[in-house]
Amino acid sequence: QVQLVESGGGLVQAGGSLRLSCAASGRTFSTYAMGWFRQAPGKEHEFVATITASGGHTYYPDSVKGRFTISRDNVKNTMYLQMNTPKAEDSAVYYCSAKWGAYCDCRASYDYWGRGTQVTVSL
Repeated sequence: QVQLVESGGGLVQAGGSLRLSCAASGRTFSTYAMGWFRQAPGKEHEFVATITASGGHTYYPDSVKGRFTISRDNVKNTMYLQMNTPKAEDSAVYYCSAKWGAYCDCRASYDYWGRGTQVTVSL
């Protein structure tokens, strides 16, 4: 079992930068593919980024590609989301998640979830 705790959220100006972290418990962090999802008020969960267990491959939707970067440190059992030049529409609660097997943008296949961290982008 994996427990995930997000941190680093808060208020950021549009065009600025923010880094989210996701700390994982357990000794098997390096065996899980990881992902970030977000949910804005009144909207469905949206895929943000995913990374393979080794960290060698990543995938993003067009909405954040080139602005956000997902990474992980398997020694520190931590995953990150670097958010550069955020926009107002990036405001949401951000959740980190973990899954067995291949990385993907498929929310339903993720096994473990954090409680989320709020990101608010001001104009």
